[in-house]
Amino acid sequence: MNRHWNEMQPADAYTVSMSGCIDSLEQKVIILLYQPLIGAQAVSLYMTMCAEVEDGKLSSGGAPHYHLMNTLGCSPQQIYEDRLKLEGIGLLKTYVKKSDSNREFLYEIQPPLAPDQFFSDGLLNVFLYRKIGRPHFLRLKRMFCDREVKTADFVDVTHDFPDVFSTNYTEGQDAEMDSAVQPGTRFAGNGGNTGPVLAESFDFSALELSLKDALIPKSALTPFIKETIKKLSFLYGIQPSEMKNLVLSAINEQDEIDVEELRKSARDTYQFESGGRLPDLTPRIQTAPSASAPEPKTQEEKLVHYLETVSPRQLLIDISGSVPSKADMQIVEQVMLQYNLEPGVANVLIQYVMLKTDMKLSKSYVDKIASHWARKKVATVLDAMNLAKSEHRQYDEWAKNKVKPKTAGSRKTTRQEKLPAWFTNEKEEKEIIDQSFEEEKRKLEEALRKRTERASAGEKD
Repeated sequence: MNRHWNEMQPADAYTVSMSGCIDSLEQKVIILLYQPLIGAQAVSLYMTMCAEVEDGKLSSGGAPHYHLMNTLGCSPQQIYEDRLKLEGIGLLKTYVKKSDSNREFLYEIQPPLAPDQFFSDGLLNVFLYRKIGRPHFLRLKRMFCDREVKTADFVDVTHDFPDVFSTNYTEGQDAEMDSAVQPGTRFAGNGGNTGPVLAESFDFSALELSLKDALIPKSALTPFIKETIKKLSFLYGIQPSEMKNLVLSAINEQDEIDVEELRKSARDTYQFESGGRLPDLTPRIQTAPSASAPEPKTQEEKLVHYLETVSPRQLLIDISGSVPSKADMQIVEQVMLQYNLEPGVANVLIQYVMLKTDMKLSKSYVDKIASHWARKKVATVLDAMNLAKSEHRQYDEWAKNKVKPKTAGSRKTTRQEKLPAWFTNEKEEKEIIDQSFEEEKRKLEEALRKRTERASAGEKD
């Protein structure tokens, strides 16, 4: 996929802006805490942009994106994807100015969260814990903590400013005027960072209405509590009706919401439903819609778009017509996490295996194909389709090896393989596809048609 051509081209100019220098502590935070979440390539882009701003300056000179490509030794697609990761996690803001056929970008560097902010964020710390595991997480936490020296035995004897200095207001007004920043300029500083920005997707009006019925005052939903609820909703997929019960369980005697209790309730509920697993941070770069992306027209383009945007769980429902079992979802989740497959690629794998193995998800068969795709660095739906076509004979051998050999007296049976609709090409048009496959193909196309009609109806509303 070359979505970057719609958003950024190598000849487009860019300027880097920052509020102040990144100190050694912030560098440690970026490398040790952020890097596991966004990858070394994205951190390299961030540090390169920082290095382009000279000491004592707040912005760099203009340069084309060719400069970043040559410095980092990577493609414009990689730069674009890494930029999205930096934006999503709150380390970068991007602005663009268009004039005629030219575009100029302004990349505004954001400082990382301070260690205390990061470990109490409620979102990033959970993703990091899930990514690196408890032992390494605790080790990192100890690196950013130190022993508290001040104890109750010490008494504060610090003198205030008026106790030490006398004041003279003769030039006070002039000093205040001369200290004011001039239009078009700004002071250097650490900038501050509030972490990743989440869209206003949570329906707080529904939550407030349900809490009102439970005699919980609206004032209990402070801005900090709302931000926490928004993060928990995103992290664990909690709807307003479910959030109500979690909030009620976290109300203390003062009719206030205990944040730690709210987080614990949300985490416990998710882990109970997911078999003890914590959520993982999965980039949505491939499935993010592009404002200028053309509407799919051909049947193949519609199928590719469908596989790129539908969730694996919904795909299983569309194929089989029923809610997938917990075991099937565990196979899908494990293969996506273990082999780092994009959701669209995982969908191609699911469809291929389901139709080829009589609507069953064989864990060993899925693992073998997934590991092959991971080694081949399959990143898009089209790549997955093309590789499945070219390696079809090899996958056939893998499938046959998983069938127990027949006894000498047993009769050998021949089973007609089912294949996805996208699999058939000119060389294979003469192959006989049995009636059951045509039925599965019809069901999938019908599900896709209904899904498109529902989406169109929603847009009209």
